[in-house]
Amino acid sequence: MQIEIRSSNEAVISGYVNAVERDSRIMPKGKGATAVRSFVERVKAGTFDRAIKRGTPIELRFNHSRKLGDTTSNLELYEDNIGLYARAVINDTEVIEKAQRNELRGWSFGFVAEGESWDKEGEIDRRTLEDIDLKEVSILDKTPAYFGTSVEVRGEESNVFETRGIAEEIKTVDSREPPKISFEVYEKEIEILKER
Repeated sequence: MQIEIRSSNEAVISGYVNAVERDSRIMPKGKGATAVRSFVERVKAGTFDRAIKRGTPIELRFNHSRKLGDTTSNLELYEDNIGLYARAVINDTEVIEKAQRNELRGWSFGFVAEGESWDKEGEIDRRTLEDIDLKEVSILDKTPAYFGTSVEVRGEESNVFETRGIAEEIKTVDSREPPKISFEVYEKEIEILKER
């Protein structure tokens, strides 16, 4: 996750929400999973891309609760060969203050599984998400670890809303301040230029 503080009322937060074709940590069976025991999960390449291309607005939330925007306003989403990438322009003062205090921890996403497959590997099952209805991505101030939780059953439907989070290294840049120049790096650059 990269955080650029532009002003007291604007920040840009970007980074990978989830990596495709990589196993999660071991997750306990939840209400939204059909596995009988603990499992690992992976998102098949192309799954996020298809969800985004459906054109349904995908919300940007803080901790899966408070709405901060969506893909029609301040959130850009795309899938590349690594996974689901997000870039959000944030105007929420609480989130900006948490960013300034280095309290943001990573991303998460909420979805309804539309297509999945299961494979048994020894004592652990593997769930592969092949098609999802991506409802939201969240900026978190809690430590995510790609744990699966079932957070909401939608009425009498059989579909279950699930969330997944991923922890990331956080890099914060305050663009209101001039960049700090390391004289050691500067001197090394001068040496390289002199050698040319």
